[in-house]
Amino acid sequence: MTNTTTKAPGTEIAKSDALASSQGTTTIADTVVQKVAGLATREVPGVHALGSGTARAFSALRERIPGGSASAGQGVAVEVGEKQAAIDLVILVEYGVSIAELARSVRRNVITAVEQMTGLEVVEVNINVSDVHIPGDDEDNSDTTRVQ
Repeated sequence: MTNTTTKAPGTEIAKSDALASSQGTTTIADTVVQKVAGLATREVPGVHALGSGTARAFSALRERIPGGSASAGQGVAVEVGEKQAAIDLVILVEYGVSIAELARSVRRNVITAVEQMTGLEVVEVNINVSDVHIPGDDEDNSDTTRVQ
């Protein structure tokens, strides 16, 4: 059975037809899906950051280097096939946010963004909540030193 998406009433387009036709094929790189998923995750209110503590520390260091920037795909792992993609996310959530509702919103936003931008079918989005961000508990409290 062909997986189809309804584009307009009465008009259906097979997702696999979006990437392959008689005029050629389109291949989507893993990094493209990784970046799209990362940006879509960051758009959801309640997501403080992506990646484990170590990845966030390296990202902060990379941002301090002139010309350096944080990776849009940090905290995102993907598997991309010819027609489908699976996505794993590691997120840090804001304190007070319902994690179950946040996970639903993240999943919905990531699936929508990846499918619309790439034409791939997203078969799963796994979310690992690695920590909770507590406001005022930022790690860069550089003004609190032992000796003054």
